[in-house]
Amino acid sequence: MTSARPTPSIQGFYSPDHLQPEDSVGYLMRKVMSSIRTQADAQLAPRDLTYAQWLPLYKISRCDKTTVASLARDLETDPASMTRALDRLEAKGLVLRERSTTDRRVVQLALTAEGQAVAAQVPAVLADVLNGHLSDFTHDEWQLLLRMLRRMLANGETLRQQPPAQP
Repeated sequence: MTSARPTPSIQGFYSPDHLQPEDSVGYLMRKVMSSIRTQADAQLAPRDLTYAQWLPLYKISRCDKTTVASLARDLETDPASMTRALDRLEAKGLVLRERSTTDRRVVQLALTAEGQAVAAQVPAVLADVLNGHLSDFTHDEWQLLLRMLRRMLANGETLRQQPPAQP
């Protein structure tokens, strides 16, 4: 017997008349992400890397095969911005771009040996920064936060699959 996941009901946690940024989940998540990026940037600055550079470098290191287009999509950025970041990483000798031999439109990305060495340093920095942001959380609170964020993502996916509301 299988049970389908129920469609989430829309709760009335927010109202247009009383919406305050300091109580908005979206605003708070954006502020937390900004703080995480700022702290990671500060720790990666001695390695001459910015967020726009270390994030794709790290992502490339985690994938067997990746392209400029798939990386831009995965990082939710436009291809032009991704190309500029990759230009900088290539100029630093960290990334190689190779045209596909079967489809000239496809550009595969790979790390150089130096790029692999630099990318290997990113997880320790991210772990340090994330642990700092979670420093007064208990293990159970951390796990609860992860579950709630995953639920929000699932709810968002359900909303995306529903037809738009009629005015």
